[in-house]
Amino acid sequence: MKKKQLLNPLQKFIKAESFSGILLFFTMALAIIISNSPLREHFSSIWDCEIGIKSDNFKLVKPLILWINDGLMAIFFFLIGLEIKREILIGELNSLKKASLPIFAAIGGMIIPVAFFFLLNSNPETSNGWGISMATDIAFTLAILKLLGKKAPLSLKIFLTAFAIIDDIGAVLVIALFYTSNISWSLLLIAVILLLILYVLSFLKIHSKFLLLFFGIAIWVLFLKSGVHPTIAGIMLAFAVPIRQRINEFKYAEKLKEIIQRLTISINTNNLPVLTKSQIAEIDNLEDWTHRVQSPLQQLEHRLHNWVAFLIMPVFALSNAGVSFSSNMVIDLPLTINLAISLFIGKTIGVSLFSLISIKLKLASLPEGTNFKHVIGIAILSGVGFTMSLFIGGLAFGGNSVFIDSAKIGIIAGSTISGIVGYIILRLASIKKKEVVKSEK
Repeated sequence: MKKKQLLNPLQKFIKAESFSGILLFFTMALAIIISNSPLREHFSSIWDCEIGIKSDNFKLVKPLILWINDGLMAIFFFLIGLEIKREILIGELNSLKKASLPIFAAIGGMIIPVAFFFLLNSNPETSNGWGISMATDIAFTLAILKLLGKKAPLSLKIFLTAFAIIDDIGAVLVIALFYTSNISWSLLLIAVILLLILYVLSFLKIHSKFLLLFFGIAIWVLFLKSGVHPTIAGIMLAFAVPIRQRINEFKYAEKLKEIIQRLTISINTNNLPVLTKSQIAEIDNLEDWTHRVQSPLQQLEHRLHNWVAFLIMPVFALSNAGVSFSSNMVIDLPLTINLAISLFIGKTIGVSLFSLISIKLKLASLPEGTNFKHVIGIAILSGVGFTMSLFIGGLAFGGNSVFIDSAKIGIIAGSTISGIVGYIILRLASIKKKEVVKSEK
């Protein structure tokens, strides 16, 4: 029963991420089509439109694209933080035995692509783009894996999810440590103090969505003004959300029985289309106990997930994936080729090699019902960087449109090749596994 309870939310998560990946693909294609149509100038001007608030003592005015990349993506990172906390405390990363293979795979998937990037890079001006090649897009990869249907074991999907979450942790650390400059330590200190207050309240099992929202906005602004990328605030805030319920299911069931009994006694016999005062009081009471039995982290994650998967990520892709191809466009071809190779070959070698080493040294074991060909398929598939790669690319190259466009093409090329080849390898591995099972029978 417990295993089923744990797998059901994970299966729902995988399903939502899969559909999100399909939507991301169409959004990316739409962005490229519009960017190469007569509407391209109007399309580009939308993202350059400045929005914000301004007063004598305070100014927060940004182009729409930065509100998306700094604001909406902070919510995306907040959700990632919730997922990371859940996986570490009660999920696939809560023990060394379960987490060992995804950890080794993710480490290899970060180190080797970066090594490839530096090995192939000959231009000091593009060296800041090394972090682009270490990202994996969980939505896209799960969408591709979903195309295999029942041929892909659930354990393989769980491995990919755990691996991608560890990969996200690495990407967040890289953004915080290497893509942040000109820090205002006084503003950052105030933000940290506010975070510590939330952490103390969480430890005391005191949680208020309104307090989290109020503190969250203040912390986001402080991070933004301090020079630290505000998406890091999203991750930090997520760890302030308690995972434990205030009451357990047994206590909730008892209270539910009591409320039902009282509601039954106070049934309105006049057949009026309104409730009595006592019935309203009992329903309010039910809502209060229902709120207490729900994990704040699980509730927030559940409510945010669809918004992030079906709105925030597609909007990010629409505003960031567009590349205008023309005869006079300037592209840094070495950068484009470097990123495509680092994502495709670097990720494949890194994830496969480190996974093999961990298995040979008996530090990890293959997921149930899989073989090493499946791991190679996942390794190739992990080269689908897209969302996080585009995000890091924007941070790495700032306002340099040549490098940004070159990086976009490299990311799209590397991700496309990784997706197609990874799917083929996984499909072949699944077919051969099915044939072996039949022959054994």
